[in-house]
Amino acid sequence: MQKLIKLDNETRIPSIVEDSAWSLVESDSDLASLGDKILVPVEQFLAAPETYLNAGKQLGLALDNTTEPETIQTVLPNVDLITIPFPLFTDGRGYSLARMLRQDCQYNKEIRAVGDVLHDQLFFMARCGFDAFALREDVDIDHALTAFKSFSVTYQPAMDEPKPLFAR
Repeated sequence: MQKLIKLDNETRIPSIVEDSAWSLVESDSDLASLGDKILVPVEQFLAAPETYLNAGKQLGLALDNTTEPETIQTVLPNVDLITIPFPLFTDGRGYSLARMLRQDCQYNKEIRAVGDVLHDQLFFMARCGFDAFALREDVDIDHALTAFKSFSVTYQPAMDEPKPLFAR
């Protein structure tokens, strides 16, 4: 099992946890043979949403970093996990997507960063609304925990602190 960093919902304190067995759905035909937690690529889900919504399993969506949140907004109450890919360290579209899901769509369950996720990104990802992080394999996960203490004060409002410094 892969290890993740997850932020506590209340305290926002990070900890290392084992990934909880989400099965990636490759095709509709293998749906019955998978465990209780299924992770469906968003394009596959949008082609037949009722198939997955009525499967009797916990539902996760694997978004593309080009997914428009409006395309999935109506089903978000039924989704327990959203993964947002970072195909390259330099691709920042996932930050905006997480913020839109949290702020505009009021999504309050797990949003997980996956792919080329590095220590330097974690603090900013958390500010945008991510609360789980699947780090790139070559990143030291114990050292990555220090990223959340990179800055002691933030000036701008974000998902983790809605008021700017001058208003606090």
